[in-house]
Amino acid sequence: MSTIYDVARAAGVSPKTVSRVLNGDAHVRAETVEAVRAAIDALDYVPSSAARAMRSNKSGLIGLITGAISLSPTRRDMTGLPDLFIVQGIQRAIEKSGKTLLIADTGGSMDRVPDLIRTFEEHRVEGLIYVADYHREVSLPPVSSGTKLVLANCYDAAGTAAVLPNDYQGQKRLVRDLVARGHRRIAYLSLAGALDATRLRTQGYRDALGEAGIAVDAELIIPADIDTADAASEEQLLFDAIDRVLSLPRPPTALCFGNDRMAMRAYGILRSRGLDLPEDISVAGYDNYTLITESLYPTLTSVDLPYNAIGIRATQLLLSMIAGKAEAPDAPILVSGPVKHGNSVRELPASIHRLSSIGRTNT
Repeated sequence: MSTIYDVARAAGVSPKTVSRVLNGDAHVRAETVEAVRAAIDALDYVPSSAARAMRSNKSGLIGLITGAISLSPTRRDMTGLPDLFIVQGIQRAIEKSGKTLLIADTGGSMDRVPDLIRTFEEHRVEGLIYVADYHREVSLPPVSSGTKLVLANCYDAAGTAAVLPNDYQGQKRLVRDLVARGHRRIAYLSLAGALDATRLRTQGYRDALGEAGIAVDAELIIPADIDTADAASEEQLLFDAIDRVLSLPRPPTALCFGNDRMAMRAYGILRSRGLDLPEDISVAGYDNYTLITESLYPTLTSVDLPYNAIGIRATQLLLSMIAGKAEAPDAPILVSGPVKHGNSVRELPASIHRLSSIGRTNT
């Protein structure tokens, strides 16, 4: 295997000049560069990244820790593969950076994370990205002072740099859209109540109604999912939640679901009651998991969870921190997604004002 000294002899220059050509860190005459490049090609010389890292104290490596690769084959959820989509966004952002991405999988166990961080630091990565499978708080071991760390789709109590989906804004935007289409009675059948996403989306739902001057009816807000892989319980909770809101004296004209999987199941439940979608009732999901939204009839209106953008933003932030162009932000960076309109939401006609002995009423 050829060395830098072989290249120097073949080009008639010093090893230091060859190093300057390889690193581009000093001016070298064009004819000298040409001679060095010709010698490199002739000798099939491959520069040592390890040696370069020792000289520059920069490895050019970025470590990524995720559970996306080892997803259990028994995993039932059909909300998409958020961590995998985030990883794809990270890969896209890394491509033109000149850095090399190293990916390690947790195997579904958080206990492996400390060892993976240690291994990456032993390989002198310049930065780390940790990707969670859903919006949540995590607790990671500290990294060394020379290693930059960014969290994607998660946050921690230490205030580590993080990039999160803007769940509050997403639900608020969806409810605003439904109100603009004439809906005043809008139910929210959410994911498990303990989730950060549920808390934030519920507040977005409430605030959108408040902005429109619509009183929040607590009977229209029901957790309809649980944070376990229990299919029977999920189906029973969803059926019960739909039954409860449709049995109200003033039932809703639109149903918002915590994710597209719930909305997909709701199609069957609603049709079993003889309801036509969206003529009798409108339905909206969350995630914009296109395998569901585009295959349902009618196609499902949903909020886009911008997983690719989260990965890209996290990578851009990390690279800026490594380059010394940015400090870790004081608060998580929030990434929003648009409402993706399907045909599952009906636009209601404007209210008709009627006068009666008790005054004006709306129908």
